Formats: sequence, structure tokens, C-alpha cells
Amino acid sequence: MTAQNPFDSTTILDAIRSWVEIETPTDTPAQVNRLASLVADLYRGLPASVERIEGKDGCGDHLVARSAWGQQAPGILVLSHLDTVHPMGFIERLPFKVEGDSAFGPGIYDMKGGAYLAFHAFRQICAEGSRSPLGITQLFVSDEEIGSPTSRALIEAEGKKAKYVLVTEPARDGGKIVTGRKGVGRFEVFIKGAPAHAGTRPQDGRSAIRELANVIQTLEALNDFKRGITVNVGVVKGGTRPNVIAEEAYAEVDLRVPTIADADELVAKILDVKSKSNGVSVTVTGELNRPPYEKGNAGAALYEHAKTLAAEIGFELVDTFTGGGSDGNFTASHTATLDGLGVDGKGAHTHYEQLYVSSLEPRARLLYRLYQTLR
Repeated sequence: MTAQNPFDSTTILDAIRSWVEIETPTDTPAQVNRLASLVADLYRGLPASVERIEGKDGCGDHLVARSAWGQQAPGILVLSHLDTVHPMGFIERLPFKVEGDSAFGPGIYDMKGGAYLAFHAFRQICAEGSRSPLGITQLFVSDEEIGSPTSRALIEAEGKKAKYVLVTEPARDGGKIVTGRKGVGRFEVFIKGAPAHAGTRPQDGRSAIRELANVIQTLEALNDFKRGITVNVGVVKGGTRPNVIAEEAYAEVDLRVPTIADADELVAKILDVKSKSNGVSVTVTGELNRPPYEKGNAGAALYEHAKTLAAEIGFELVDTFTGGGSDGNFTASHTATLDGLGVDGKGAHTHYEQLYVSSLEPRARLLYRLYQTLR
């Protein structure tokens, strides 16, 4: 950290690199825990306490870092995740490197860059010895990329205690902040028919695969792009051999909805899908696993405040609505939530994932100013 500029982008990028070079697929908890240990160590010597919550159900540990001040009243909750979608070894395909304004690496954009910025801004508040008006709690979870099954309760509990929630997911489309997200539902379809020899006694069989085709058409018909409703049958399996009428078939379904009302309507319709074939049963299980994040008055006011701060720093902060879910979905219904506060870049979940180095200083400064000014 240079004495002249505590938000020097080269210094920040060096630290982000150390996070990126520990690969952290959600399903490799030992790796996630390696990064959690590195993050926990960064808080040593700062006026903060760190609680480490042991992972469960095959996921890594979660970290809760709390400022030594302001914890007796509702404060600022910062949500970040340490896991990535990339499998182990992906760093050989996408090594950390800098080309022009782009720095590449697995998870650098989604969201190790933003997770580090949240810490960096907190450390700068501590370095000055001037405490922020509100207490700051930083939550680093291990399972966001699979829907936060082991951290959701923790996120909701901390979110309800907070006055503001800041989410360090990456910015969108050239630095846009996120003030709304679609809700996400996940469903499984189980179809059971009756097997038979496809050549000699096909009439004795009841094809689960043929019924799955009916189910897919029923589900695809629920898409309504004008309303922002998407239903995607993304995984299908069925049958055993080409000469056997398929006894079983299976599908996995993703639902995205912009409002709670849409969620109630679509979840009911998907769970109610019925078989159209005699002798074939269809069972659908699943639920909404992230509620829609609708832009409410409190969230809008928080955005306007951030927009003013960004203008003072020297950039325009534009807001957007996105179809992807985040941990902000769990807090937005009851606490003023602002998302997409992480780094700008592109290529989340791809082999060209990158952050823009030029976004590091302004966005670190924005988080720092939010900590300084939220009351």
C-alpha cells in the first residue's frame, strides 16, 4: 500500500492474485478452507473479531468478521463468497496474467476481486483510526455458486440484524450496480413408465422418455420473455438401451422470475405438471431457492446515496436489473440492499474471466466511502 495512495491498483491487484491462485471450487472444501485461512489471517491485528463457522454437507467454512465497534446497533453487512464455479486445475487453462487493462484468472471477476475490495476498504478505515459511524460485519461464505444451501440461514439472520447490506458480486455491463435480481427456482422431474422389448412387444411398454417430451413442451410453454419469466430444462436423462422402452426418465429445471407474485404463480404451475400418458407417473419436486430481489424504496435510497458518492470519486454509477441470483436475494426483501459493488470486468464462469484493472481504485474507494458515510 503506497503512502500516497492507499487505493493503488497495483497493490490491490497483487493481493487479489494471492486469492485467485488458491483455486476454490465449491465442491472442494479443503481448498475453500485454505483461502478462508488466508482471509482470516488478514484481519489479525485489526480492531475486528473473526468467527469461523465449520462447513457442512460437503461445503467449506464460512467466515464472519466483525468490527470491534458498532456491533450493538444495526450496521453494515457486507456479503462476499470465496467459492468459484471453476474445477480444480482450471488455473492451468486460465493462469493469472495481466494484459493491458485486463487481469485474468479463475474467479477473479466472480467474485474474488470484489471480496478483496471489501476487506481492503475495511482495512483502510481501521488504518486511519477513524471509526465508521456504523459497525461493519463482513461475511465470506463457501457455497454461493450452488445456491448457498449451508449459508442461507446465516445470511438471513445477519441480514435481518443489519441496516444496510452491500454485496460484492461483480459489476454489470461496464460498471453498473445491481438493484434488482430475478428469483431462482430449481426443480427435479422424475418419470416412471413400464419397460418392454422395443422390437417384439413395444405395445406392452409405457415410455418415460416419450412422456418427458410432453413435460418439456409443457415447461417450455411457461416461458414469457416479456414478463421476464424463463423456464429452462437444462438436464435430461432416461432409458437404458435403444431396444428397451424406457422405464425411467429424469430432468432438472431452472426457473427465473422477477417478482414474488410471479414466483408464487410459476412454482405452483411447475409442481403441478401432470402426466399425459396412461400408465406413466410424473413427480416434480423443488422450490424457489432464491426469492426475487425487487428494488424497494430503501434499496433505491441506498443506490441514490452510492450514486452521489461515485460522482464525487469521479465516475457515474448506473443501476440495472439482472437475471442472475446472488446472496443479496436473501436480504433485499427486509433490508436495504445494494449489489454489484465488486470489480468491473467480464466473462464470469468462462475461460476468459477477467477484471478491469482500472475499476479497482474507484470501486475500492466507493466501498470505503459507503463505510464512512452510511448512518
